Amino acid sequence: MAERSTAAVDVADNSGDEPLAADAAKATADGVDTQDGRAADGSMPETDGERRSAAPAAAPELHSGHKLARRYRLEECVTRLDGFSSWRAMDEKLRRAVGVHLLPADHPRARTVLAAARSSALLGDPRFVQVLDAVEENDLVYVVHEWLPDATELTAILAAGPLEPHEAYQLVSQVSQAMAAAHREGLAHLRLTPSAILRTSTGQYRIRGLAVNAALRGITSETPQQADTEAIGALLYAALTQRWPYENDAYGLTGLPKGVGLIAPDQVRAGVHRGLGELAMRALANDGATASRQEPACTTPEELSKAVAAMPRIKPPEPAFTAPPEYQHTTYQQGSYGRPAPIGPATVLSPQPVPPPPPLQSRTGRALKWSVAALLIAALGLGSWQLADTLLNHSKQGSGDNTRTQQQKTDDTPEKKDPVPLSIKGAAEYYPDGSPQNADGVGKSYDGDTSTYWKTKSYDDGPKLQITSGVGIIYDLGAEHDVRAASVLMKFAGDHTTMALYAAESMHPKNSVGDMKKIADATTKDNAVDLTAETPVKTRYVLLWITSVPYGGYADYSKAGYKQGLADVKFKG
Repeated sequence: MAERSTAAVDVADNSGDEPLAADAAKATADGVDTQDGRAADGSMPETDGERRSAAPAAAPELHSGHKLARRYRLEECVTRLDGFSSWRAMDEKLRRAVGVHLLPADHPRARTVLAAARSSALLGDPRFVQVLDAVEENDLVYVVHEWLPDATELTAILAAGPLEPHEAYQLVSQVSQAMAAAHREGLAHLRLTPSAILRTSTGQYRIRGLAVNAALRGITSETPQQADTEAIGALLYAALTQRWPYENDAYGLTGLPKGVGLIAPDQVRAGVHRGLGELAMRALANDGATASRQEPACTTPEELSKAVAAMPRIKPPEPAFTAPPEYQHTTYQQGSYGRPAPIGPATVLSPQPVPPPPPLQSRTGRALKWSVAALLIAALGLGSWQLADTLLNHSKQGSGDNTRTQQQKTDDTPEKKDPVPLSIKGAAEYYPDGSPQNADGVGKSYDGDTSTYWKTKSYDDGPKLQITSGVGIIYDLGAEHDVRAASVLMKFAGDHTTMALYAAESMHPKNSVGDMKKIADATTKDNAVDLTAETPVKTRYVLLWITSVPYGGYADYSKAGYKQGLADVKFKG
């Protein structure tokens, strides 16, 4: 991708900084986002309790290719304003894209940015874009955060049109719940704009810039919960109407008509879901109740989250019905291969009876008939003799000769035993690279409860694991057994999971996987698989080793990515 210009105002991409209009550059340098002094979310800084510090001089002069901490290589500047710059960079150690905010160490907001970044990193909630590093080094302060290449800004989504009711419901539900959790930990966003909301390919909404985006711009608020709640209301309003709920245009959206004030969403656009429209008004109109139902205003994300949960659930739209393709008859029929198909209405042909062959009337024919008759008589006689012999053998059942015959047959072909379940006495993670996945959760992989599971970390690259050679668990069977098979129930299906069973020397083996004896392996796109050994292997410790994992969405506070979970593991011997 070509390097962008590093002018005073630049277009944001995946850094959490929205584009600013060219004619607003001067106002931005003065610490506000629009010409009339109103912030980009439509609120007045002084009246809403938001205040900004004076903007410093220019941001650090860096260029593409510059490397931070001998690890983060800057690739593309996506924003340069207010004395800081934001970049798309490459983490060369982990071979993944990251975002980086940069500002001078003597910047008046440098200490605040560092503190905000470290507080955000401690939250660890996967519903937020994670802060990966916050460092002061070589007269620079930089904050490294996740970069989600498969995610789309809400700004771009709304440019295509308003959201369907179910999608708008998911937006306000997920964002309000996430912000309620953040405020319980004492963290506010204060910069919840459409460009701060990302929608992943799996339909999950992620919030970027928690605490950090406001710190970069010097934004504070005396009522942070109310400010974030009103911002969520503005996002919902925009999602329902494709209009920004203030007089000024912002984020590619047209503002409301001047002089009319805040009007209900269903007065802006026909067909707006009534319950969601009222919810947006309750979050926006914090100075009073809505006119339609006199419901109390929502002043905190927690209250808004509870109001969303109290709504009747909105079902997703029915998938569009696509008629199956018309059944096509082939032109092949017996005796007509290669002939052109008949043109016109098809004619149903009734099968013609095949005439019997003529009777044998010659001398040869008569001789043949007598020969056949003789053969039939001989066959009947032989059958009668065999029947009699069978009856005699049955009458001698239990005799010494028959017992010896049966004993000889048993000795020659030993009876095949059915596999029996082997109980698991304990388990431990195996991580030769020194980085455990979820060491405290190994018991969930064999506790008999399929609703719980041991999970791996989420990786950006896959299905084959790139950062580590594999992930796995060693199971203790209590004593040596002939291990014949294993059945594994997994959390995520998809393309694809590859796993294998190995005989380990102990719960903490010193040898590598390559030195262990393989019992069985398998690859599947399903969430269940059976691994069966060609020949049983005697061992007490069994390593279940996973080298490829499918892509999974956000689940149980685990971010989207290439990952897997083990819900039920059983062995047979």
